[in-house]
Amino acid sequence: MIEPLPLAEIWRGPLLESLHRGHVVIADDRGIRAAWGDPEAMILPRSSCKMVQALPLLTSGAADASGLTARHLALACASHNGADIHIDLVADWLAALGLEEDDFRCGPQVPRDEAVHRRLLCSDTQPGQIHNNCSGKHTGFLTLAKHLGAGPDYVEIGHPVQAAVQEAFAELTGADGQTWAVDGCSAPNFACTVSELARAMAWFATAGHRGDLQSSAAARLTQAMMTHPEMVAGEGRACTELMRAVQGQAAIKTGAEGVFVAILPGKGLGVALKVADGATRASECAMAAVLVHLGVLPAEHPVAVKYRSPRITNRRGIETGFMRPASGFPG
Repeated sequence: MIEPLPLAEIWRGPLLESLHRGHVVIADDRGIRAAWGDPEAMILPRSSCKMVQALPLLTSGAADASGLTARHLALACASHNGADIHIDLVADWLAALGLEEDDFRCGPQVPRDEAVHRRLLCSDTQPGQIHNNCSGKHTGFLTLAKHLGAGPDYVEIGHPVQAAVQEAFAELTGADGQTWAVDGCSAPNFACTVSELARAMAWFATAGHRGDLQSSAAARLTQAMMTHPEMVAGEGRACTELMRAVQGQAAIKTGAEGVFVAILPGKGLGVALKVADGATRASECAMAAVLVHLGVLPAEHPVAVKYRSPRITNRRGIETGFMRPASGFPG
């Protein structure tokens, strides 16, 4: 087993205060192009693989039968803030299906969007399942379940929806699809190696060069994410800001516990990374560093600076340190 490699450093004054280690793979349709750490480290992709989970929504015909737009498809791949643009589209989508919020199986969540959160507090209203950051993905699951005529418990491992997701995941990653755990939104999350996840993202990146049904679906999802980055996460979030900064050159998606992926259609590349200690700050730094390394994000761009080499300040606004990619990464 190869040890995780240093990815991000935290400096306070003259001292290296913290060090985040992990694994990074850049792949194309032939295999690994570059790697740091252990490409064969087994991980749970968490929300970084939502575009894989959304594939059956398109390949089944459910998306077109329901008249879904690119904004719907981006939302199906989202870990959103729960802003009005997200919850309003989810509500309309549910209503069009003839379903209600109680049909969700994702559970309630306090929205990250400050305006919506404040509105809930001021009205003494509890957050609902519609505010869950995965509610777009779950509306996609419900759309597929209705199209298949399947039962209501769509997050169960034996349900036709999850069977379709499992099959797509195994086909794209090459993992057996038998190792899985329950995600934060109650859906199964299938395990794979970092290199398998990167190769799946490379498959998405080259989908536009193929004409089969699944590749066409992948190209539509990738384009939807790049066209509507605000739907994939939201204001102030790394996924949205990085996609805007690279101006249509990449679809970028985070996952819990320090996972991040990128799809770069123009270069035919997929990127997957996992920070060993699960730190989001480090995964954002590492992804920004990789995008700079690949030439799609200028190092001096304000968004690159924000995530790749942010200054650290205390509560008085005094600069106390900084974060940066670890020495030699990416090299």
